[in-house]
Amino acid sequence: MHLDDFHRIEMRTDRATGLRAIFALHDLTLGPALGGIRRWAYPDDNEALADVVRLARGMTAKNALADLPFGGGKSVVMAPGSARPGHRCGPPSRAITVPELHKLGEWIDDLGGDYVAAEDVGMRVSDLVTAGTRTAHVTGIGRAGLGGDPGPRTALGVFTGIRVVAERLGFPNLAGLRVAVQGLGSVGMALCKRLHDAGARLAVADIDAAKVARAKERFGATAIPVAGAMLADVDVVAPCALGGAVTVEVAQEMPARAIAGSANNQIACPQAADTLRRRGILYAPDYIINAGGVISAGLEYLGRDGFDERVCGIGRRLERIFDEAQATGQSEAKVAENMTQRVLASATERREAHHAPAALASVA
Repeated sequence: MHLDDFHRIEMRTDRATGLRAIFALHDLTLGPALGGIRRWAYPDDNEALADVVRLARGMTAKNALADLPFGGGKSVVMAPGSARPGHRCGPPSRAITVPELHKLGEWIDDLGGDYVAAEDVGMRVSDLVTAGTRTAHVTGIGRAGLGGDPGPRTALGVFTGIRVVAERLGFPNLAGLRVAVQGLGSVGMALCKRLHDAGARLAVADIDAAKVARAKERFGATAIPVAGAMLADVDVVAPCALGGAVTVEVAQEMPARAIAGSANNQIACPQAADTLRRRGILYAPDYIINAGGVISAGLEYLGRDGFDERVCGIGRRLERIFDEAQATGQSEAKVAENMTQRVLASATERREAHHAPAALASVA
């Protein structure tokens, strides 16, 4: 891993509670690093570090392209548990304790406001509320009547993006659109409801059979195996679980015409993105389409309203990315990466221009 571009990475251990966590603050050009806390069972510290590094870089891009005054960061809590067969990590074997949450809040506070935390996989909003008794630098908890649980708002952003994708595929609306949703957590289930209400036909996959059964009953969904979800015979695949689902092999074989979901880091490598482009499979970059939650959490932390207007911007940004990809022949992932770099470079130039007169005056 190349870590030279990170502002700060810390691994912390508390002997009293057994809590272990890594904080990765990637880029603070636009402001303090905003990103969620993921609590997961990792096979070793290297896997945890690799995960938090990927996620933190993704948050820099997500916040930059959502036009938020925040940099990118993430934290992972190494939880007890074991990975499922064929997977590098898995869900925690027990809930996080109040003493652990208090310590986590103290660690966040120790970072002096450089990191603003929200919930992510393996954490609940109520956990952030408890951690928030030890720090003011948490968000996504509904402070002052703003924001609240980011999950449903992430789902709204993904739904908004899928509508744009459907239009590109020739659907005037979502009626009859076949969508495979991989992962039925708070975001995936909320997305299913919105898609069902709009007339989409759903296929669903999750490691929790009870959630699959619920989706079948509520939305008339068809159950599909988790391992085969990305290869489902549908129009759109919506990865809403963990990242890395789109490998080169998947990109070469998938019958779907588009990928549009909430999972972070969906593309396993640049070659997979290029393969999608060559095959004409539309990819909605994850950190564009899943930004609804961080927009909500960021505005809450700033004490501002205006979520509805900003979430509509997700569709407009996707349109620009699709247009540029078509015009240049680049993958959507590469176009989004270039957009991120332009935003950060512009912010750096403005900051340097702002400080230049004072520096010249001191020399004179």
